[in-house]
Amino acid sequence: MIAEFGLAALWLAAALAALQLVAGAFGLTRRGAALGGIVRPVAVVQGLLALVSFLCLIYVFAVTDLSVKLVAMNSHSMKPLVFKIAGAWGNHEGSMLLWVTVMGMAGGFVALIERRLPEPTMLATLAGQAFVSLGFYAFLLIASNPFERLSPVPAEGNGLNPLLQDLGLAFHPPTLYLGYVGLSVAFSFAIGALVTREVGPAFARAMRPWVMGAWIFLTVGITAGSYWAYYELGWGGWWFWDPVENASLMPWLAATALLHSASVLAARNALRAWTIMLGVVAFSMSMIGTFLVRSGILTSVHAFAVDPERGSFILALLAINIGGALTLFALRAATVTEGERFALVSREGALVFNNVMLSAILGIVLFGTLYPLVAEAMGAKVSVGPPYFNPMGALFTVPMLIVLAVGPLLRWRRDAFGRVGKRLVIPAMLGAAGVIALLVIGGVAFLPFIGLVLAVGLAWASLMPLRERNLRRTPLPVWGMVIAHFGIAVALFGMSSESAFSVEKLVAVRPGETTQVGPWLVRLEKVEPVAGPNWTALEAELKVRYKGSDPVTTRPQSRSFWAPPQQTSESSLLTRWNGQLYSVLGGEAEDGRWQLRLWWKPFVTLIWLGGLLIALGGVLALIGRVKSDLRRHIARDKIADRRESQGR
Repeated sequence: MIAEFGLAALWLAAALAALQLVAGAFGLTRRGAALGGIVRPVAVVQGLLALVSFLCLIYVFAVTDLSVKLVAMNSHSMKPLVFKIAGAWGNHEGSMLLWVTVMGMAGGFVALIERRLPEPTMLATLAGQAFVSLGFYAFLLIASNPFERLSPVPAEGNGLNPLLQDLGLAFHPPTLYLGYVGLSVAFSFAIGALVTREVGPAFARAMRPWVMGAWIFLTVGITAGSYWAYYELGWGGWWFWDPVENASLMPWLAATALLHSASVLAARNALRAWTIMLGVVAFSMSMIGTFLVRSGILTSVHAFAVDPERGSFILALLAINIGGALTLFALRAATVTEGERFALVSREGALVFNNVMLSAILGIVLFGTLYPLVAEAMGAKVSVGPPYFNPMGALFTVPMLIVLAVGPLLRWRRDAFGRVGKRLVIPAMLGAAGVIALLVIGGVAFLPFIGLVLAVGLAWASLMPLRERNLRRTPLPVWGMVIAHFGIAVALFGMSSESAFSVEKLVAVRPGETTQVGPWLVRLEKVEPVAGPNWTALEAELKVRYKGSDPVTTRPQSRSFWAPPQQTSESSLLTRWNGQLYSVLGGEAEDGRWQLRLWWKPFVTLIWLGGLLIALGGVLALIGRVKSDLRRHIARDKIADRRESQGR
């Protein structure tokens, strides 16, 4: 009964999305102006119905209702409750229902609170959001019904992919989806502004919190996904340029450029066309990522769908949404005026330069991701990996980071490098010191070498905007910018250190034998069986010692799940302030020796600490912007009330 209730709620939500689209479109005309009044409440109810539908899906997973096909295919009664719930979105149909739920809730929230834009622009925005949502509702109801019943009812379910039975990955997809859907709201704002020709600071101020929120969630989601892949897959790496990884990175790159462009438009009334185009491109990248992961053209633990018809449906949605938006932009581009001008040497100029660099990196990632797929469709096998992405990306990342260090020190409109040169002396000296230190150490490859030098200089330069400020009175957006840029330096230092100084060792040892990896002595004490709620494992007990310090125990496992049957390597991480010892247990040889794979990764944790700092900077900036907009709104209302009282 709950499944049918959830399906009914989904149908009603789809019907309201259609009504929202029609009412929003006709509300922009003279004859249909009366319909405009129902758009906001319809958007709110549509979001609530989508939420009800998704809660029904969570319920049938929580109680393991095996009469629902999706539950039987992706759950098992013996799983821990948290993974039963996570199973609701750990599959194709559930993940798409989560998508439309978040999209519906976001549209309802916009309809409920947004009052800064002219009403016609809001109607066009909500109509655009409904148009995008309607395509996904159709996809769910026609091709991917999450509430389909199964007869006869099986005695037990298949279970969830063991690689997905992890707390980190349980919350990784919802975080990314909040980012993706936040970009769908930015896309709808861009469409609304184009339709009504209201591209200006007010539009940018309304869109900016959604872009910033999406960017924060994408940052957290990518950071969490990287760490999950690092410790769960047992391969010792944190990024491999896998197409699914790139599917989340591309929207982040576009959102980063959009965030800075919208900020310039909101504050300085410049970069109007840039902001509109990036709003379209950012959501386009989300749609392309959705197609890659859910079309069946990729084989990955992230890729859920294997039905080509579903892939064709998503491709059609992508063509309609993005093609329509680009066509609208082409038709209305002439009406989007240039806005205020600025000098090349200015903060706006630095932001434009870095947006160009981000766009170039996005193009490199997009080409490297799609080219092997196109080549395979033509019968050729092509592999594109780090040898392509790392040097090609570095060509644009290095100048971008240099400008990132200088840009926040420049004035708006017009400036001169001579004025800020003195502030850059210390970062330059720190970079030079880093060069000397690395040359003394020796053996560091070129790209990690450049990364370490840039990280040291950028870390200091990122703090320069706080110079000569009263820290207590410094606005939160400034703090957010400083912390986010400092986080980039921290993450870059971690990436470069891991690449430059990691030590790997693959050995076969008997219990009681000792080996060494980097500064660590590792002794295998024993290997014994252990059991979990839905798995059994062989667990190695390793006594490890760092440079003569007291021994510490670490326990990597080789797990065997039975629903579905699969073996996984559960790495063991031992963290110090200066890095991690990473250990993986392999199989047993005929002579009684056990394979161990060991890594010493100096400062690797700074990668994810930097990612969290970047997200924290975004949170502070978002809070500051919302407070500022709220104060501006209150002040405007007071002025309006005063004028009204004087008129009486």
